[in-house]
Amino acid sequence: MQVNIQLQGLEKVQKLMDKLSGPATRQAMAKAINDTGFQIRRTMQNEMRSVFDRPTTYITSSPRVQMATPEKLTATVLPTYAGGKGIDPQKILDAQAHGGRRNDKRSEVSLRKAGILPSGYQTVIPATPYPGSDDGRGNIRGPFLVQLLSYFQAFGEQGYRANMSSRTQAKLHKGNDKVAGRRYFVAYGRLRGGRSGHLPPGIWAAQGTGGVDVRPVLLFVRRASYRPLLRMDTVARKANANEYLARRMRKHIRDAVGV
Repeated sequence: MQVNIQLQGLEKVQKLMDKLSGPATRQAMAKAINDTGFQIRRTMQNEMRSVFDRPTTYITSSPRVQMATPEKLTATVLPTYAGGKGIDPQKILDAQAHGGRRNDKRSEVSLRKAGILPSGYQTVIPATPYPGSDDGRGNIRGPFLVQLLSYFQAFGEQGYRANMSSRTQAKLHKGNDKVAGRRYFVAYGRLRGGRSGHLPPGIWAAQGTGGVDVRPVLLFVRRASYRPLLRMDTVARKANANEYLARRMRKHIRDAVGV
């Protein structure tokens, strides 16, 4: 998912261009293309905030401008993976731009390998998030998710040391003065029945005396599909890219010739 910016329709600035030498002209062109790239980037970020539900800064800050040079008069605006932790934003936004099924998160892969998440299902946060579990943007907090995976021994061979010991589980069940004790359990509802057959499928938490306070933590739902939300043609149109490019070209040529 990207937008390429190239020079087109320069008839309006041709007279000004004739006043510059070749190198100066290409320098002005590169500057105008890069200005337009950043204009499109701003428009893309605004469009994300408009069409997405509480997007994270990780996503809204992901578009980057691969800048033009006098030798290469093309700039590209595209989501860029800065490395470190997290999912490549290009993969996330491709699904939003083209629609289709959402890929599994790494946590979902781990839960499925551990035999907890049924095949064909993914996880979602309940409408009323479990206290302390979400980041306020519809995503589960990293440390909380690690605790869940650790509790259910869902880390694989390479991360087995992160799995929670029975002693740590006992401390979690007991709680302390600041945090109420709780235990997590998996319910499969109508999928498998059993004692928790009345609950929607998912991971639940029980706390309070006798575990009477039962709340959902993560719910299991059929694989999600996206409808297209972020369209690059819409972004380019809202950025008024062609007209903006022409204006910036005139500006940089005038600067160069001292008009």
